[in-house]
Amino acid sequence: MSLLGGIRPPITVLSVLLLALAGFTALSLGSVREDRLPAAVLTSQQHFAEDGAIALRASLDESVTDLGRAGALFSAGKPVSPDAVLDKIGSVYQKWRGTAVVEIGSGRLLAARGENLPLTAIDRTRLADEGGLAPRMVKLANGETRLLTLSLLSWADRPQQLLVASSSLRFPGISLGNFRSIAVVGSDGKVLSNDGIPEPEMVLTDLQRADVKRDTKQLDSFARTAAKRTAANPLTAKEPGSGGFLGVSGSLTGGEWGGERAAAGYARLAGPEPGVGTSATSLELTVVAMVNVAQNPARTSDAFAGLVLAGALLLVGALVVALLVGTVQRPLIALFLESRRLTRGDLTRPVSVPRGGEAARIGTALERLRGQLLEDAAPGSRGTRGRRGGARVLLALCGVLLLAWCVPLGLLVNRAGADVVVPQQLVNDQRERTDTLNDRIRRALNEGQADLLSVASLMADDTTPQHMTSVLEHTAREHLRYASLYVLDSTGKVLAQAGGTPQAAGGKGPRKEPIALHDGGKEPVVIATARVPGRDGTAVVGEFRIDFLNSLLRRPGLGEIRVVDSQHRIIASNSGYRAFEKLDDERLDALVAGSALKVGMSPRPGSILYRSGGDHVIAAAAPFVGGGAAKPMDWTVVSWQSAKGLAIHEYSLQNRTVLAGLLGLAVGAACLGWLQIIVVAPLRELARRAEALADGDRRTVLYPRHHDEVGAVTRSLEIIRQQLQQRQQQQRKQADGRPSAPAGRN
Repeated sequence: MSLLGGIRPPITVLSVLLLALAGFTALSLGSVREDRLPAAVLTSQQHFAEDGAIALRASLDESVTDLGRAGALFSAGKPVSPDAVLDKIGSVYQKWRGTAVVEIGSGRLLAARGENLPLTAIDRTRLADEGGLAPRMVKLANGETRLLTLSLLSWADRPQQLLVASSSLRFPGISLGNFRSIAVVGSDGKVLSNDGIPEPEMVLTDLQRADVKRDTKQLDSFARTAAKRTAANPLTAKEPGSGGFLGVSGSLTGGEWGGERAAAGYARLAGPEPGVGTSATSLELTVVAMVNVAQNPARTSDAFAGLVLAGALLLVGALVVALLVGTVQRPLIALFLESRRLTRGDLTRPVSVPRGGEAARIGTALERLRGQLLEDAAPGSRGTRGRRGGARVLLALCGVLLLAWCVPLGLLVNRAGADVVVPQQLVNDQRERTDTLNDRIRRALNEGQADLLSVASLMADDTTPQHMTSVLEHTAREHLRYASLYVLDSTGKVLAQAGGTPQAAGGKGPRKEPIALHDGGKEPVVIATARVPGRDGTAVVGEFRIDFLNSLLRRPGLGEIRVVDSQHRIIASNSGYRAFEKLDDERLDALVAGSALKVGMSPRPGSILYRSGGDHVIAAAAPFVGGGAAKPMDWTVVSWQSAKGLAIHEYSLQNRTVLAGLLGLAVGAACLGWLQIIVVAPLRELARRAEALADGDRRTVLYPRHHDEVGAVTRSLEIIRQQLQQRQQQQRKQADGRPSAPAGRN
């Protein structure tokens, strides 16, 4: 018999798989334990740290790019005094704590603004080497760390100058909420800067000072552990493609105090594309976010329920296997033995005919053929045994039995209802992460408009269109956020252009607003405008790519994210959407409207937990708050996600129960389908051929489909057909009076 063919392998595999599934059901559904600190909370802290790493990397890279581009644009124009350089940079960008211009050859300080810079940390003799202008971290005498960014100023017939800017390793626009701290950690595990933990002298009571000391010690411990873990390769630290973050990230748990446990997430700075490093990633920094979370009582699912479901599956499986063995396997093996007996010439005993189905039809045909071999019956005379339900009915019955176990698991058992406990920390994290994302979008728009101000400051009334085009093309190459860059005069005429075709020029002069939304087309067009000094009515205009805004919204663990305007029309999204359509949920509309209300001096982000369609939904909204050109846009970032996708006890139990039901469906479909293809279909065809042979069809040759029990019976019937055919030939020859050769077996 064939190794994988025949009736035995499918039934054996079905038995083994059902037994394994019963064990999985008993162990899985009987041991869904929720720790006092849910896994969903730890995953949320990991995502929070990833958000911080992305924001810090983008801020540092933007700082390096801005200073380098400013130096290149100054060098491309007429010579400017060092004081004028720093004044123009300071009027456009307010991101650096201190700036300075140094003559490279002599080391003489030509101009300075802001805090004093540690210029002695720069080796001017190594600036021409590879990586000589790379940003570097310097530790000040007071223990603080500064990042020094360098750029060259080069003009003909003038000594080359070095433009230096310093910035702190602070997080731009990270919303910490209450009781959370975040830190930047170096490769050696030391905390370079932190936010959220006050200095001991800033608190009033001894208890508060003890809390500060404990949190500082815990954060230092997390920092050392995170530095060790992030030193690994991202592909070996986690499964490739998991989570969506390109760097190494994870979560940690710390000590317990007063019913709360410290939880932390960590993430190493990673490039925007796989395998692509940036100036910020070369610093080997890690972000650690820590928060104290209230612990829940540990809960475990009822082990007895898992045992009951496993026992029910064993009973159903035993019944299914018994039906297949008793009504298909044994009768088929009996037919195989009976057909072999007839081909060997043992015709004395009647054929043992099974009770029903195709086996009964084949057995009846064999008995008729035995009579024809004995010459006791003529072809065409049928037996008296009737037909009963076939093998297909049996397979359908087995499928119904398996469905009776699988369907309730998927639809009824262990369903998460209104008693699901969603940790409040998840709701808080949804709000804070949405607010952080909102600030990131606002800063991106502000940075874009600041870039245009920098470009416009290099143009004057005597700047030629050719020089304008050169500057615009350079800016477009440096910043991929713009779909189109152009200079527009007061009459609406485009003087210079780079990138794509302007969508919002419209033959009119520049807009008065520094950032505005053009909604006259099929998709939103965000326009930034910067007036050119000395040329009334002329401005540099940049149109943002809408895909640039959409790309900022792609963050794991936040669910669906939308950016809406003051009319609640969708401007950008992290998934498919129709431009300018409304939010389709009244509760989200109410949340957006409520978050826009001022609480004190300004609006504040809000979050809610509500039920929709039987599931809990976590939603948050954060309006544009803060300075910059984008503030008057009055946009809101709203996010929501279903809690059933989070690692919460009730949903974990429900998901495992559904998985058990789906596995049962897969096992039943695979094994019963295997039986249908390998056994039942050939068996039905064999029954039809056997009856035709018994009815006198001697011409149709019987070919076996597979080398199994059905194939063996088919071969036996073919031998019987040949014997009957030879007997007919002998009888014809005898009737014609001619001698004939003795009968033989082919």
